[in-house]
Amino acid sequence: MATIKKFEDLEIWQEARRLSKEIIRLSKSTDLKGDFRLRNQIKASSGSVMDNIAEGFERDGNLEFRQFLSTAKASAGETRAQIYRIFDNEYITEEEMSKLVSDYETLSRRIANFINYLNKKEFKGTKFRENKQET
Repeated sequence: MATIKKFEDLEIWQEARRLSKEIIRLSKSTDLKGDFRLRNQIKASSGSVMDNIAEGFERDGNLEFRQFLSTAKASAGETRAQIYRIFDNEYITEEEMSKLVSDYETLSRRIANFINYLNKKEFKGTKFRENKQET
């Protein structure tokens, strides 16, 4: 795996951003735009996925990164539940719902796989580097 220098390079962040943009598009182009509470909830949860990936990465610690990734995964699940709600309220078609649910399930698996990868790494993060000389 190539060294990732910034969160924008992470494929899971890129995918979370793409999906968040799709939710934003739906919130503007469907009757969801008039359902302020549900619209704001789904925009917040979908944005939270990408935000938590970014914040965890910027913490410079493997343990904290994994915790934020776990939160991002939970937000992906929350967004999936809200997708069913926007379908049940007839703001999107069954086809749109199925595609979004599938995309969020895939993203959740990818986040889980990344957490598992980090669990196997000895690296703790840049903030744990020892700059002390042995005496």
